[in-house]
Amino acid sequence: MIMELCEGGELLDRILSRGGKYSEEDAKPVMIQILKVVAFCHLQGVVHRDLKPENFLFTSKEENSQLKVIDFGLSDFVKPDERLNDIVGSAYYVAPEVLHRSYNTEADVWSVGVIAYILLCGSRPFWARTESGIFRAVLKADPSFNEPPWPSLSSEAKDFVKRLLSKDPRRRMTAVQALSHPWIRNYDNLSVPLDILVLRLMKVYLRSSSLRKTALRALSKTLSVDDIVYLKGQFDLLEPNKNGCLTLDNLKMALLKHLTDAMKELRVQDILVSLNALQYRKMDFDEFCAAALNVHQLEVLDRWEQHARCAYDIFERDGNRAIVIEELASELGLSPSVPVHAVLHDWIRHTDGKLSFLGFLKLLHGPSSRSFIKPQ
Repeated sequence: MIMELCEGGELLDRILSRGGKYSEEDAKPVMIQILKVVAFCHLQGVVHRDLKPENFLFTSKEENSQLKVIDFGLSDFVKPDERLNDIVGSAYYVAPEVLHRSYNTEADVWSVGVIAYILLCGSRPFWARTESGIFRAVLKADPSFNEPPWPSLSSEAKDFVKRLLSKDPRRRMTAVQALSHPWIRNYDNLSVPLDILVLRLMKVYLRSSSLRKTALRALSKTLSVDDIVYLKGQFDLLEPNKNGCLTLDNLKMALLKHLTDAMKELRVQDILVSLNALQYRKMDFDEFCAAALNVHQLEVLDRWEQHARCAYDIFERDGNRAIVIEELASELGLSPSVPVHAVLHDWIRHTDGKLSFLGFLKLLHGPSSRSFIKPQ
């Protein structure tokens, strides 16, 4: 089998030759190359499952040589809503959800976060003398950002790594979102690829009730500039005609442009069927922001409380209405076995029967919310 020759050696060796770590500026182009290839794989439905510095090779010995990812022996195809359950990968880089045997492409992003941590400080974020000890650290410990050189690094660099190493995969950045992060997004005219997460969120939004759509629209009006930059980039990729609205034809054109030939046959039709509501109407940028925002990711931001309160005020003005507990239970997809009156009692205001602030927050998550049952 003839393969491409990479003469520059492993990323691990390059890190060691630099004294164990990179400067922020030198780390940026390395991280961009890693994130771009991971984003490409994920868009094609491929999860690598063994990303580590040893599996990235430089094509030449030049300092600014191109990086290539190798060793797809553990990789697999995965659909957006599918969960893999086999524990594979290298201990230091394995994501918490892999150890819980329920994961998707987000597991690769965790591994990228570990690589970013090592690049910037020269040590592993999770360490123990045994594999079982490493796994315990991955599940329970938080990486340290107090030891040198972290205090001297930028707040953007620390935030970048922290958001890659979120233990909850729903709150972790995608590879594309990482490319849109303030730490690297302005580096050398960086172009950001299509994010498969956007299509997944759009599907859920289009199947949501009008009340939940109103709640998401209210939240979208509180988004920061950083959030809008990412969403605007994704909207532009999905709307090649530049007429200000998404249609099903737009989405088909974008997918055919960004997917490989194999994926065009396997995935385009499935994706378009899941977004079929756009066959009969258009979606402008304001609604796209509501459809493609990630509530779980917003919740971990320092400004979340301010976001949510402001959004609730908008929701009160634009769309809050009286709702009975049974209707709310249906909105959230609760099973008949859930004691809805006990669980949802505080989610509806007793004064006028409208959603309370707590109910509004739960509605934002929609049927996928895992937090509707009170602990016993």
